Amino acid sequence: MTARPVRHPGELRWETRLLGLVTVILVGFGIAATYGAASLLTVRGQTVGLEFAGRQLTGALIGGILLLLASRQDYYRWRRLGWPLLLITLALLLIPLLPFTRAMAPAVNGARRWIDLGPVNFQPSELARLVVVIWCAMLASKKGEQVREFKKGVFPFVVVLGTVSLLILLQPNLSMAALVALLGGLVLFASGARIGHFILLAGAGLVLIFHQIRDAQYRLSRLLTFLNPGEATTEAGFQIHQSLVGMGSGGIFGTGFGQGQQKLGYLPYAYSDFLFSTIGEEWGFAGVFMVVFLFALFCWLGFRIARTAADPFGRLLAVGLTASIGLTALMHMAVSLGLIPTTGLTLPFMSYGRSSQVISLLGTGILINIGRQRGRPQGVVARSKHGRGRERQ
Repeated sequence: MTARPVRHPGELRWETRLLGLVTVILVGFGIAATYGAASLLTVRGQTVGLEFAGRQLTGALIGGILLLLASRQDYYRWRRLGWPLLLITLALLLIPLLPFTRAMAPAVNGARRWIDLGPVNFQPSELARLVVVIWCAMLASKKGEQVREFKKGVFPFVVVLGTVSLLILLQPNLSMAALVALLGGLVLFASGARIGHFILLAGAGLVLIFHQIRDAQYRLSRLLTFLNPGEATTEAGFQIHQSLVGMGSGGIFGTGFGQGQQKLGYLPYAYSDFLFSTIGEEWGFAGVFMVVFLFALFCWLGFRIARTAADPFGRLLAVGLTASIGLTALMHMAVSLGLIPTTGLTLPFMSYGRSSQVISLLGTGILINIGRQRGRPQGVVARSKHGRGRERQ
């Protein structure tokens, strides 16, 4: 008989409420910023600003419902769903790679990353970003001290994370594949795995990434642009140059809502991959500071919830969910500022893309529940001699 620790009533109530408020502000600001970034964009002769904002609002409503449901469901249920969710995710990631599924998963800009379900396009790699965190938290909390061993502890994570990352890489989507592997590694590190194992795996990962960059001309051009910005060709450095122009032209308070010029064909994907740059142009330093502050506050609250979680699974799950939002936002901002090579990562809660928005809101709901669960005592987990158990309320 193993008792789960008793939660202390009310200690984290203000954190969960503030986390929900921060999320609502980011989503609302994101819808407005998406409209501003696409307000003058035309597709087939028609402006699509309102259409894009409407889609974002739809994603926010769906994600908001999932957030509310997840915030009221015991997060410990996700522990039992770790393996089923992983298998479903692997199957979904495999669909875009099959030759006979081109009608369901058509190529967009040379990549097959989406599953077309008619009125809805779904990106399986966004689901993988959440499921990998759940699965790693489940297995790491189950293994306990075994995570310090390579064969019994780290190796199973390497196999699964390597498989998931490889399927995402084949789409191709190097940045998301690296992010998923990094998130899994962070959860494993938080569980107490040895630093030497991470140094070894990080070295192998860097070699793999180098080969992937070398074998793809567009990736190599982006890297050379980052390393030698003054000597890069106009084509290779076009995106980051226009992003910096937009950031620099915003001043303190920006050019005004919807008045940015970079979206007029200068900065590709100003409403998604470079939304942070658009915010810098139209909302200025004040808007940029507010976005950075809100994401920093989100991460602080998330890690505070993780630090005071009542059981190892909740702690590791909170760490992974918080890192998923924080790392994605950090990498998006760093790209817009020219601090890292260009990637295709969106700004969580804010960039255009319903898959990312829905998954981010669902993950936030789970994170809120980890904090709220401290308000009531938990049941007892009875473990059999095989290590499996059930929760008794």
